[in-house]
Amino acid sequence: MKTANVSVLTIRFKAFGSTVRDHTVTPRYEFHIRKDIRDAYDVVDAPFSTGGNIIFADFYESRLFATKLNRKINPTTHPERVVKAGKLNAMALIDELLHAVCDMYRESVKSDAFSATLATVQDSIGVSATTTLLRAFVEAYPSSEVHDGTISAVAWLKTETDGVSNRLIALEELLLLRLANENPAFNPFSFLFDDAELRAAVPVEKVMSVLEAAFLAMPAFGPDNEDLPTMLRAPMRASPYSLAGQLDFIRRHWGLVIGHKMRKVLGGVDMLAEEDKPFFPGPGPTRVLSYDHLEREYERFSEDRDWMPRVVMIAKSTLVWLDQLSTAYGRQIRTLDAIPDEELDNLANRGFNSLWLIGLWERSQASRRIKELCGNPEAAASAYSLFDYEIANELGGWHALEELRKRAEWRGIRLAADMVPNHTGIDSAWVRERPDLFIQRDSMPFPTYSFSGENLSGDSRIGIWLEDHYYDRRDAAVVFKRVDFASNRTSYVYHGNDGTSMPWNDTAQIDFLKPEAREAVKERILHVAKNFPIIRFDAAMIMAKKHFRRLWYPEPGHGGDIASRGECALPNEEFSARMPEEFWREVVDMCAKDAPDTLLLAEAFWMMEGYFVRTLGMHRVYNSAFMNMLKNKENRKYRETIKNTQEFDKDILKRFVNFMNNPDEDTAVAQFGKDDHYFGVCTLMATLPGLPMFGHGQVEGYTEKYGMEYRRAYKDETPDSWLVERHEREIFPLLKKRYLFSGVDDFLLFDFVKADGQVDEDVFAYSNGSGGEKALVLFNNAWARTAGRISVSCPYVRKKPDGGKEQERRSLVQGLGLTGADGRFLVMREQRSGLWYLRCSQDVRNHGLFAMLEGFQCQVFLDIHEAADDKLGTWAALCERQDGRGVSDLTAALQDVALEGLYSGWSAVFGKEYFTAIQSAFKAHVTKKQSGAPKKSAAAMAVETGVLPDEQSLAAFARIAGLFMSDIAGASIAPAETESRVKTYASMASRSVSALAELAPEGRSAGVKVPGAQAVLAGRLRMIPGAVEAVACLTAFLSLPGLLEADAPYADARALVDRWCLDRKLRESMQAAGIHGDEAWRATSFAKAALGILDEALAASVIARSGRKTSAK
Repeated sequence: MKTANVSVLTIRFKAFGSTVRDHTVTPRYEFHIRKDIRDAYDVVDAPFSTGGNIIFADFYESRLFATKLNRKINPTTHPERVVKAGKLNAMALIDELLHAVCDMYRESVKSDAFSATLATVQDSIGVSATTTLLRAFVEAYPSSEVHDGTISAVAWLKTETDGVSNRLIALEELLLLRLANENPAFNPFSFLFDDAELRAAVPVEKVMSVLEAAFLAMPAFGPDNEDLPTMLRAPMRASPYSLAGQLDFIRRHWGLVIGHKMRKVLGGVDMLAEEDKPFFPGPGPTRVLSYDHLEREYERFSEDRDWMPRVVMIAKSTLVWLDQLSTAYGRQIRTLDAIPDEELDNLANRGFNSLWLIGLWERSQASRRIKELCGNPEAAASAYSLFDYEIANELGGWHALEELRKRAEWRGIRLAADMVPNHTGIDSAWVRERPDLFIQRDSMPFPTYSFSGENLSGDSRIGIWLEDHYYDRRDAAVVFKRVDFASNRTSYVYHGNDGTSMPWNDTAQIDFLKPEAREAVKERILHVAKNFPIIRFDAAMIMAKKHFRRLWYPEPGHGGDIASRGECALPNEEFSARMPEEFWREVVDMCAKDAPDTLLLAEAFWMMEGYFVRTLGMHRVYNSAFMNMLKNKENRKYRETIKNTQEFDKDILKRFVNFMNNPDEDTAVAQFGKDDHYFGVCTLMATLPGLPMFGHGQVEGYTEKYGMEYRRAYKDETPDSWLVERHEREIFPLLKKRYLFSGVDDFLLFDFVKADGQVDEDVFAYSNGSGGEKALVLFNNAWARTAGRISVSCPYVRKKPDGGKEQERRSLVQGLGLTGADGRFLVMREQRSGLWYLRCSQDVRNHGLFAMLEGFQCQVFLDIHEAADDKLGTWAALCERQDGRGVSDLTAALQDVALEGLYSGWSAVFGKEYFTAIQSAFKAHVTKKQSGAPKKSAAAMAVETGVLPDEQSLAAFARIAGLFMSDIAGASIAPAETESRVKTYASMASRSVSALAELAPEGRSAGVKVPGAQAVLAGRLRMIPGAVEAVACLTAFLSLPGLLEADAPYADARALVDRWCLDRKLRESMQAAGIHGDEAWRATSFAKAALGILDEALAASVIARSGRKTSAK
């Protein structure tokens, strides 16, 4: 039991069937109170026992008495005197249970114990002194008859009550009064019963000494075999400063005394727990999900339809969204059918296939009016305070929804709607027509409540009043007042409440203990299911038997979550009889039969996530641990949550709804920012098993948290273009690959092990896939850089066909579908950078995969496959060359290795220097033309400035190329033929510069006319920038036929360019020479296109000038 104060019901001794008191069995709450306090605090009308103790007929009477006391107390000057009814109950209970112990002692040990003790006292101090002492006690703590003057204290002491001398009753009360004053736990309220004045007037201490000595001489008693006064002090010895502790001691050690009254005793405990319930603003501490409690529960997952695993949801607060759309599109958009096609296209293109529209249903007008009365004149009703499940008229009704549904479905978007099963609006159709469906009572639970405000019903047949203190925010009542004018019946209906903070003041709580209420709610759920393929059940955990019981019909002694509900405690047998099955299991089975294509999504917390999907059968359940733990960087906790889940039942993982904010939480920007931390966690959301759910405004970076009553956004915000663009680059492509990530059959979580052997709990590393397609995700959710390896997965449970389970681990090699054999290489593309990475498969098998991650860095590897090395060892050479670094173009990198010799020779001829010289030559030529210097052709300038490659370099390249030509031909070329081709190529390449320099406008000599095909090319050159570079590229390509067989056409030269990717090598040379981007691409593209359209005239001209024989016919 907690050490916080918990309440216990005080029972008068007569409730235990004692012959010492009267024989009625009605329990009464009582406690000693001084006469002067009674008079000073104006509680003369309160009922008092014959022993001078206050009697409480029920919980309300105890609260009323506390209220009367508190009216006379100034909480500012005397905060310590403020009285709580629950504490009064607790003290009175202890007092009366001590009376019960006394009675049991008389019954089972010594029937004349108090008569003998009184005789001993009289012998010790005298009869007269004893009478004086007892009279002083009765006058200070008078019975009702003595207090109202019906009888004097002296006369009362001479009479009897139920055959027992009042002198004996007074002696017993005096003993217990003394014990109350000794009890440290009673000290805060000692002003009510302080006996200091009595002890100063009469010899109380001496009498107590005599009394205790007398009992010490009597037989011992109780579980510890003690004399009676020692036993009566046992609770305060066990827990001196805690009423709850003393009651717990009594409950555990004095069961025979409490007997069959335990239920009412525990009801009093609940009352005190309600008063002392702590309130902690903000979310509580995060807790790692564990599943020990589910070992005893049956497994009944609901089967997914084929579309369900790939759902990606985005939430929209409907009224706010429509207002934002109106602003964005510059026209009024007020109804569902007016939502633009462009907006639906945008959602679909981003990868969203489910649209959760918050606030579709007809709302409570009382909810809207309450908000107006509280100072918000433009507020709507809360989206979760409903009048009925009809599409709101202001949104266009069912017709507008149907039109939107058709357009959304055409784009692959399914609509999702809320269902709020726990409660309705306080003026709902059911509150008007079916009030018996709600939890209610006939009397106010607290005497401080008042209902004098505006009638909120909107229906002339009934009145509905909110408790007055809601309006000035001084209190949050648990009930509202409903009056049926026809029958004049008044009832107090409980507000919806989850026990975590304040009641929801615009709602009425449905009573799920009533079969008719459960059936009515199920009918409404089916109505929603037949209109929406996805239903989100709001606050679903409240209707689970465990929590509905805890909140509304607690087990005796376990109440305290909702004020006054401890009074309605039920024993287990009765509760189970009235609610035999889980409501949600019945709902799931109903929907499986009548609406089988509906995805049921539960908002459920309180460590019930696994229970909701595995046992109750919901398709999906909220996973708040994802948001809370990753926001706080409680990475160890979240990794442990994943581990615990997959070690119990991996199928639970794929049914989680992961989110970074929801309507009840701060925005994603407020919790995660906009930088790498946000995008790392968002990547986890997009790539972990389950259902990713994006909040309203999350992608746009909006900072405003939209209340459920908002009609519009109050902040003037526009989408953060940088944030949206980064989503488009990094997140949306992943959403379109949810088939890779949503399942759990191939999901493996890995420990990221650092060089020292320690696991870095800040790193999330996991693989997943579908079929043969695999993915690997790494994310460092911390500021610090880290490095480590992943090798073997964390354990998980595999279900066997016979229903058994066994724990498994798999290696990374197995998870990625690799062989791990020698001569094979892991190939994967990192999504963010676009770089390809290579790792030796055998090294990955033996040592794991090494990674280094900056703070909050995230890497997503896709297109994972294993490549076998060729006979030349190209893959091995590339892997060694990169040494863990990525390459932007894997094909090009492999070519660079395979054709390294060829490219070396080519770059020696047409490398950076070639393009630098070309640029310099043409620049000098243009300058001289402008200055009036003697005109000279660009070709001549090129020769003079060393642009033309020397024949030795050309020949060297030709020889190297000859080796690669042999591979192309499939047979070696004779040395004589090779040398012939070398000479032809070198001569042709050298002279091609002069022939083609005239094509460029910048290089043409004055008066030179370009005939034929050259004129066509020259004309095209004039239309593009970078003509000089285009000519330079074409010059390099035109000499390639010299490497081929005699009379090879230029089309074959282009094929050679493509095969060897020589255009790429030219672009690299141009980039090295400072020619970047589109200019280099245009130059090579023009040159390749020119090869394809060269006519015989151009060919003859070039060949003639190069000395090569033409094959023109």
